[in-house]
Amino acid sequence: MILVRRSVLTALTSCLFLLLGFVGSPAFARAPRTTKTEPTISANSTTVLRGRASWYGSYFQGKRTSSGERYNRHAYTCAHKTLPFGTRLRVTNVKNGKSVIVRVSDRGPFRHQRILDLSEAAARPLGVVDCGAATVVAEVVADETPLGPATTPANLAALYDADPNPDAAYTTYKVTTAAAGTEAALLAAAPVTTAEVIDVAESVDCPAGFLIQAGSFVEAANAEAVQARIKSHLPDIAVTIAQDLVDGRQRSRVLVGNFGERPEAEAVRQQLLLWGIGGLVREVALR
Repeated sequence: MILVRRSVLTALTSCLFLLLGFVGSPAFARAPRTTKTEPTISANSTTVLRGRASWYGSYFQGKRTSSGERYNRHAYTCAHKTLPFGTRLRVTNVKNGKSVIVRVSDRGPFRHQRILDLSEAAARPLGVVDCGAATVVAEVVADETPLGPATTPANLAALYDADPNPDAAYTTYKVTTAAAGTEAALLAAAPVTTAEVIDVAESVDCPAGFLIQAGSFVEAANAEAVQARIKSHLPDIAVTIAQDLVDGRQRSRVLVGNFGERPEAEAVRQQLLLWGIGGLVREVALR
């Protein structure tokens, strides 16, 4: 009985040594781990987005954004489809040269050929609130750049007119700038698709969106009275009067907005009803 136990023990010991030898052999060795090299951009390049920017305001106030924080229309923030949350951008309206520094805190916009949705505070100094949207260029800047109105980039024309490199893995424009280490890191983390930077050639200041028609009047004085009344309640929203000819007679239409999304326009229309002012939400087509 003792001999049998010794034989079994000897056999088990031999198997153990064989197993350890196989595990330690080169054939069983783990393959070396390869390190993925992230793409970078040269020091004479910067990350530039070009296209249409819209804005969103009081309707979304306090609602949860994609980053988890609550939307604050008085903060200098924006929405972008892919850039990491916290990325700072210098956004410039190419028509008036006004610039503002914003922080990415949300995802969007999801309308065709829009690259940014700006908070109300960010849109106002750019002149976007009155119209609803504008053509802009946006550059990634350093994280410590102060938020708020900023100086216009000296090379704005180069930023706006630069042609994208179709062979680049990411959307960059070669312009004369300082070292772009921050931009390279952010760009590698979140590439921007080519479709996002296709310039939208539009000949009008106010693009497609939504307006509230708050009345149509034969007497211009009546339209002006309604306009003044709405402005007294909503001083931060554009209220204009459009002149039209209907059946050979001139009429004055009171228009409120432009709004980027229908829910924003509907929310304001409900406010107008509380003050005894009726209105219809109309979608604006490009002229």
